[in-house]
Amino acid sequence: MDETVLTEDGVRLWAVRSGAGEPVVFCHGGPGLWDTLGDVAALLSDKVTVHRWDQRGCGRSERRGPYAMARSVADLDAVRRHFGLPRMALLGHSWGAQLALQYALEHPGRVSKLVYVSGTGIDQDSTWHAAYKENLRANLGSHLGRWEALRGNEERSDAEDREYSVLQWSADFSERERAVEHAERMATPWLGVNFECNATINAEGKRTWGTKALRAACEGLEVPTLIVDGAEDIRPRRAVDSLEQALPRVSRQVLRGAGHLPWVEAPDGFRAAVGGFLTDRL
Repeated sequence: MDETVLTEDGVRLWAVRSGAGEPVVFCHGGPGLWDTLGDVAALLSDKVTVHRWDQRGCGRSERRGPYAMARSVADLDAVRRHFGLPRMALLGHSWGAQLALQYALEHPGRVSKLVYVSGTGIDQDSTWHAAYKENLRANLGSHLGRWEALRGNEERSDAEDREYSVLQWSADFSERERAVEHAERMATPWLGVNFECNATINAEGKRTWGTKALRAACEGLEVPTLIVDGAEDIRPRRAVDSLEQALPRVSRQVLRGAGHLPWVEAPDGFRAAVGGFLTDRL
């Protein structure tokens, strides 16, 4: 059953829980998207209790800012309080992996385990972003021209926003012959990208990520962490190396034949790695 989480500043967030077992809160990607982790919940709900939510301004949550990392961390804590969780495991995907990591750094006593899926590490994005853009364009192939045309259109309709997003997301899959099909599934139902949220939080990250203080904080984080990568992710996996090197209690699983959403193309390996980690008594 859908639930409503009320944040400290009165924003209503959509949330839902499923499964049975130790509590895990999911943090979806973006920023500016909505929870697309229903398939992950289906893979893991026989092992853990999954709590999913749409971040502020996104999807089924109230479309109202302000948008910032600190606000996102506070909203995640509001989700924790709403569900009455003294401690929880966190699973974050892409931007959500960065959010989950930041929450664990600020509230380590409230986090039992951290699953960091397809994140981009703790260095400045200048160390990997050029390669990502090159890989993105290569994977778009025959769709590149249409994607560029939509990207340059500042007055896109809602239907064009969806088409633009589907084309961009299609580049994230290793199975090129099924890439658009996979991206269409992500976009159904279409809940609309919050581009203001995306631009604001990404701009903040460029100013604040990649510092010596962040690395030092990671070196002191004692929360057991599993890093999960798709080997074919178009964001170079070397971007995550510095995070792996900094964390004192970390393991890493690279899933072959999978892209940015590794549970789609390597579901058995993902379930084995993540389910095993979450249910293991460390």
